[in-house]
Amino acid sequence: MEYHNEEFEEESFKDIDFADESFKNTKFIDCSFDNCKLSNVDLNNSRLQDVRFMNCKIVGLDFSKCNNFIFSIGFENCYLSYCIFSDMDMENTDFIDCQVYDCDFVNTGLKNTNFEGSNLTNSLFRNTNMSGASFRNAKNYNIDPNNNFLKKTKFSIPEVISLLSVYDIEID
Repeated sequence: MEYHNEEFEEESFKDIDFADESFKNTKFIDCSFDNCKLSNVDLNNSRLQDVRFMNCKIVGLDFSKCNNFIFSIGFENCYLSYCIFSDMDMENTDFIDCQVYDCDFVNTGLKNTNFEGSNLTNSLFRNTNMSGASFRNAKNYNIDPNNNFLKKTKFSIPEVISLLSVYDIEID
């Protein structure tokens, strides 16, 4: 099946391997991906509006190449690795109970974004607006409070102590 230059509305994609597919110039509106594999998918000028990813393995996707008009996505129980979310507005996005490894969030608007229960190993957060975001029960995040906006951002103990790592201090 061809996925580039297409339009999908209210479609459910389940148990599909999309490795190396092209979603170039494709519109996905009110769609869901469940238990799918998306590796090295070309997202150039794709439109993702109210798209949910559940139980998916997502590797090497550059979401910053998507059309940003009404861009809205969410992830639940997903494995994301080497994905780029830089220079995007991702306000109110869910990353619930996800493995978010080696992903880039540089110059990203993450206002009210939900990372609850996620593992953020080696993900890069720089110059992001995380006001109102939730990192409750999230772990392995490395966030420099000097290089990110954290007003009313929610964290859990003991992981919140990692915010002090940039200060090279000793805590007993």
